[in-house]
Amino acid sequence: MNSGDLTLLLDRLLAQAGEHEWLEFKHNDDPHTVGEYVSALANAAALDGEPFGYMVWGIENDTRRVVGTRFKPGSAKVGAQILDLWLHQYLRPKLDFRFDAFAYQGQPVVVLRVPAAVAQPVSFHEVEYIRIHSAKVKLASHADKEARLWAKLNTRADWSAELVSTATVADLDASALAVGRQRFAEKHPHLAGEVAGWDVPTLLSKLKLSRGGQLTRAALLLFGKDESAQFLPLPSQVSWVLKDADGTVLDYQHYGLPLLLAPDALFSRVRNLTVRYLPPGTLFPTEVPQYDAWVIREALHNAIAHQDYAVGGRVNVIEKPDELIFSNVGRFLPGKVECLLTQDQSPEQYRNPCLTQAMVALKLIDTVGSGIRRMFIEQRKRFFPLPDYVIEPEQQRVEVRITGRILGEQYTHALMQQPDLSLMDVFLLDKVQKRLPISVEDARALRARKLIEGRTPNIHVSAKVARVMGEQAQHTLNKGLDSAYYRELVLQHLRNFTACKREELEAVMLAKLPDVLSDAQKRNRVKNLLADLSRRNLIAPERKGPGARWRLVPQK
Repeated sequence: MNSGDLTLLLDRLLAQAGEHEWLEFKHNDDPHTVGEYVSALANAAALDGEPFGYMVWGIENDTRRVVGTRFKPGSAKVGAQILDLWLHQYLRPKLDFRFDAFAYQGQPVVVLRVPAAVAQPVSFHEVEYIRIHSAKVKLASHADKEARLWAKLNTRADWSAELVSTATVADLDASALAVGRQRFAEKHPHLAGEVAGWDVPTLLSKLKLSRGGQLTRAALLLFGKDESAQFLPLPSQVSWVLKDADGTVLDYQHYGLPLLLAPDALFSRVRNLTVRYLPPGTLFPTEVPQYDAWVIREALHNAIAHQDYAVGGRVNVIEKPDELIFSNVGRFLPGKVECLLTQDQSPEQYRNPCLTQAMVALKLIDTVGSGIRRMFIEQRKRFFPLPDYVIEPEQQRVEVRITGRILGEQYTHALMQQPDLSLMDVFLLDKVQKRLPISVEDARALRARKLIEGRTPNIHVSAKVARVMGEQAQHTLNKGLDSAYYRELVLQHLRNFTACKREELEAVMLAKLPDVLSDAQKRNRVKNLLADLSRRNLIAPERKGPGARWRLVPQK
């Protein structure tokens, strides 16, 4: 752009009425701040449907008065590196932004033009930012904005619906087609009589896996022969990995096309042992398999349906002694799993509509998109721990962990049988019992209903629930004893042994402190306890510094 074009651009920006989240007038030229704003403006522009976001130096934000700037992006450096190159190094995905310095009304100004995010939110130093009014904030802290942005970005073309002009029905696997025909008839019983007479092109057309006689990528994913992977831009595989308790790989197997047959082949390798537990009110143990067949199939089918095939990578199933871990590449589009538990409704968008619609028609995934909620309900019915979703926005990866053992029978039975607990209540208490973090708001709500106790992050199930669970002793260990008890314990030890180092007192105290505290937190508690006793003039160190011995202070 020449100076005339830049002047017209700045005229247009200054004429904008009101506040716009894709436009910022700034004085600060700190490199880290500029990088964060590049991310925020790119994402805000995408959300508002603008082709670019802009940051302008040399204009007062409130008055829009031209004041000029000393910022010179062409010569600005971070260490020995030019600012422009330094910013490119930490932005993901790569972004073709540009700085323009020119004179406007006789004053030096700088305009930074940032293209709107296209395929995914733009991050700086692996953190995505957004503008909310005039504030720059982390995108992950605002789930509503994040969901809306992804909805905008996912209006791009469906990767799975792209046609493969060089592939024909001869490249499809006969066994997979036979299974697909059978599953389609089961899903649509009113068409069962007709399905048997359909030729392959008709079946694919009914599944919306072909257009104009040409196959889609989804058709190859589900029905393609193993060698048909050559027609896809990147290989598509499902992998099973067996690990021992220490994480050592004991065995593995990769499954290629057709993905329709991969789940059955994979699950034939999974060891689904028998678990025995004693339900309340009976003397006879109940025997159930470690893993519910529907739950683990739903987890794998979801991973296949929502894998981001455009960026490659495998769908992985890792089998450990008491756990199955499913993972796929691609962002979790609903944002948080809690959204699907509190709202009994289907997600608003899918990553691969062509593929997912065919999987629905083949009875592989749930029709209304509530399969995840049902997974939680099924685990609750079995008195097993709920699934754990590990969502990694920066790595664009989703992981689902299914536990194959009872964590605590009394806890599980009591928790699942309380009729006043919603699925979301169970979800949160399940996380507390597993020592997983929950939000401040959720902790406040549970504490108000006397379901949890303790200070964040060291919260634990409250006495109200513990009484039902028969875990009063564990509750006391979690909560800890009165501070006066700990003070008296130190004083009594010093009466018996006259003088002790802090390490000796730690050895006495650590086993007495709440189980919910880590070792480091327990040692810090002992340190604070000694400081408190010293302030009360009850004990004192013989000297300052490490290794000092503590003694009782003689009382008058």
